[in-house]
Amino acid sequence: MRDAVIVDAVRTPFGERGGSLREVHPQDLAARPLTGLEERNDFDPAVIDDVIYGCVTPVDEQGMNIGRLAPLVAGWGDSVPGVQLNRFCGSGQQSVNFAAGMVMSGQQDVVVAGGVEHMSRVRMGSDGSDEDLSDTYFEHVEEKVTQGEAAERIAEQWDFTREEMDELAVDSHRRWKEAWDDGRYDDQIVPVETELDGETVVVDGDEHPRPDSTVASLSDIPLAFREEGNGVHHAGNSSGIVDGSSAVLIASEEAAAANGWDPLARIVETQVVGSDPVLMLTGPIPATEQLLNAVELDIDDIDLFEVNEAFASVVAAWMEETRAPWEKTNVNGGAIAHGHPLGATGSALVGKLAHDLHRTGTDYALSTMCIGFGQGIATLIERI
Repeated sequence: MRDAVIVDAVRTPFGERGGSLREVHPQDLAARPLTGLEERNDFDPAVIDDVIYGCVTPVDEQGMNIGRLAPLVAGWGDSVPGVQLNRFCGSGQQSVNFAAGMVMSGQQDVVVAGGVEHMSRVRMGSDGSDEDLSDTYFEHVEEKVTQGEAAERIAEQWDFTREEMDELAVDSHRRWKEAWDDGRYDDQIVPVETELDGETVVVDGDEHPRPDSTVASLSDIPLAFREEGNGVHHAGNSSGIVDGSSAVLIASEEAAAANGWDPLARIVETQVVGSDPVLMLTGPIPATEQLLNAVELDIDDIDLFEVNEAFASVVAAWMEETRAPWEKTNVNGGAIAHGHPLGATGSALVGKLAHDLHRTGTDYALSTMCIGFGQGIATLIERI
C-alpha cells in the first residue's frame, strides 16, 4: 500500500457568528482554502483528482453539493470533481481520512480534503430536528438528548466540577493567544476579502477567542443546558459558533515528488468507531485506543494531540481515560477559543498538527473528535 502525505494545509480565519465573514457566501468561503492551496503550491488544478468537503448543514446556500461547487467557484474548471459528506462534527476529518484511503489504495494520486460551515448564514440544526427521528429509532436507542446534555452527563460520570471545566477553557484561550502572538498560525491561515458596509475588508484573524477570560469571569456566565447549580457547561467552556473553512492537500509520495512538493507529514492510520448514542460524546476514547492498537503504539509515543473542544468535559474525560497529558493536548488552543465551524474543524485540526510537527521537529501527532449520535474519529500522522 502506498503512503499518503500531507503536502499543505490551510484554513480561513474563523469569524464570529454575525461577524466579519457574515456577507461571504458559503460557497465563496469554501473556495478560499482551495485558491489558497493553489497560490502556495503552484499547481495546475487539473492535477487534482477529487475534492472531498465536509459540511454538517448541507441545505440552502450550503446545499447542492458544496464539495462540487467549491472548485468551480475557485476557478478550477470543469474537470475537477467534488463531493460533500456529513459525519456531523467529524466531517472535515472524515474527508481527510477518505482522501488518504483513496491515495493509499492507488485509486487517486492527489486529493483535496476539507470542509466548510457558515454558521451565520445557515443555522445549525436547520437540516433536521428530533421530531424527524423515526419512532423505530427509539426501539433501539433509549432516548435522544442534546449534545449539551450529553456533555453534562459526561461531567457527572467523571465527577468534573465547573471550576475544573472553566480552568480548561481559560487555558484554551491563553494557549491560542500565545500561539497567535508567536506566529504559529501564520502558515495555516489564508485571509478572506469581503465587503462590509460598503467597504472592502480583509479578514485575517480569528474573532472568537477571549484571551482575557479568567475563571472568575467565566463563573458569571449562566449555564446553557441545565438549571443553575445542576451543571457545569456554558458558552464560555463550550465550542464557539463561528464561520470558517479549511482544506488539506493530500498526495501520494510519487505525485508529491512529480509536482515538486515537499510534504509536511505522512498519514499513518485512520479509525472511526461507534459509541453510546445517548452519552454520545465519548467516541474519542475508543477511537484513540483502537488507532493506537492498530499501529502498536502507546499513548506516550504520541508527541501532540488535538481533541476537539466541543465541550470541556469531552477533552477532560478523554485525558482521564487515555492518560494523555494536557501538556501535549491542544497546545495552541482549541475550539473553546478559536471556535468550531462544524464541517471544517476536523481538517483544520489535522492541518494544525501537520504544521506543528514541522515546527517542533517531533514525530507523531493524533487528532480525534466526538461526533453526534455516538461516534468517534481519529487520525495519526507522522512528520516527514
